[in-house]
Amino acid sequence: MPAQSPQQAESQTEQLAAANAAAARPSSQSSPRTSAAPSAQTAKPPEEPATVKTKRRSRRDPLTIFLVLIIVFSLLVAGLIAGELYARHVANSKVAEAVACEVNDQATASFGVAPLLLWQVATRHFTNISVETAGNQIRDAKGMKVQITIQDVNLKSTPSSQGTIGALDATITWSSEGIKESVQNAIPVLGAFVTSAVITHPADGTIELKGMLNDIVAKPKVSGNGIALEIISFNTLGFSLPREIVQSTLNDFTATLTKNYPLGIHADSVQVTPTGVISHFSTRDAAIPIGTQNPCFANL
Repeated sequence: MPAQSPQQAESQTEQLAAANAAAARPSSQSSPRTSAAPSAQTAKPPEEPATVKTKRRSRRDPLTIFLVLIIVFSLLVAGLIAGELYARHVANSKVAEAVACEVNDQATASFGVAPLLLWQVATRHFTNISVETAGNQIRDAKGMKVQITIQDVNLKSTPSSQGTIGALDATITWSSEGIKESVQNAIPVLGAFVTSAVITHPADGTIELKGMLNDIVAKPKVSGNGIALEIISFNTLGFSLPREIVQSTLNDFTATLTKNYPLGIHADSVQVTPTGVISHFSTRDAAIPIGTQNPCFANL
């Protein structure tokens, strides 16, 4: 190689430096653009999955929570009402059947409004029960109706009872027409002569068994556990039965109607009204008999 002069060597060095500078210029301009993309990506927050967003939104939505609570509360109330109605239907039927069996007439029963019957069933303590018969008869007494109020019933089974009744009060109404029909059916010999009509006298508390030719005036009164008809006057024009026999017959008649009630029920008072006779019966702290003692209470 021919030897180069110092001027030529310097010229080549400058040309190489200029070429290197030109080659390096484009790469230096593109480097900011390539470095800008990563910086933009790192500035954007990461996206959450859609399911996570939905769950967080539903948990925090007060309207959704309120609606769920309303639905749950409504279901609980509906179930409570249904249970209460069913319990009342069963309890009313059982008590009505027991009374109907005892008096030989249709009966309806209802339990007190408070507390809830479901609570009373759970505690086996019943606060207030009302019973009313149809008024057709009580046993063989026609035209007799009873209204009963029962309080403080505790069902605790023992070998001799099903529980206790704190208080029972019964008002028995016996119409004049019912008295006439009952005497005619139960005492045919007497009824044929003195029961064409029954007239009540509230002023002196007597009833009059009046016939075509005969007349008996009797005064209802409490006798033992029931009601008796005490003869006040006895006028006979058509037959000659002794007064003692007629009184004994009336006593036997009333004994079958108003005595030997269950639970120790007994007569307290009797009153003559313009339409018949009203009497009050009651018992306190009575033991409820088991089914073998009284079949009418077997299904309680």
